[in-house]
Amino acid sequence: MYEQGGDPDFWWKFLLLLVFVILSSMAFNFITRKIFKVERQKLFSYNHINEKHKKVDWTIRLSTIALLIIGFAINSTRNPTEWFWFFQTWFILILFIFSSQTAKAIMERKYAENRNRYKVTISESVFIMFIFLTLYLTDFWGLL
Repeated sequence: MYEQGGDPDFWWKFLLLLVFVILSSMAFNFITRKIFKVERQKLFSYNHINEKHKKVDWTIRLSTIALLIIGFAINSTRNPTEWFWFFQTWFILILFIFSSQTAKAIMERKYAENRNRYKVTISESVFIMFIFLTLYLTDFWGLL
């Protein structure tokens, strides 16, 4: 059922960790929306503020896809010990999330009806970065 030497409780621990991260993120979102008096957005939707935001967002998305393809093409021709770190998938995805959220916060600050929306976006981004950084630095809080 599991590999020799593997933890038989891995999936339960992973599920527990996943549920905790999702619930804490939802609670943080609820609290920050109440503090800044911002309406709730639809779940799993991404609403662009205006056409300029849509163009910037799609530019970031297409650039990320291009970087992923270029990075894969370059690093796949090299020895895995000599890969360029800035073409690694994890780095490109972190860069994508950071640039996408930054663009969203800027557009919300400039153009949104409720100017406090950008504060929620920044707060959520910092919270998620904090969660993932602590997960990485503490070996997933010692669970995995």
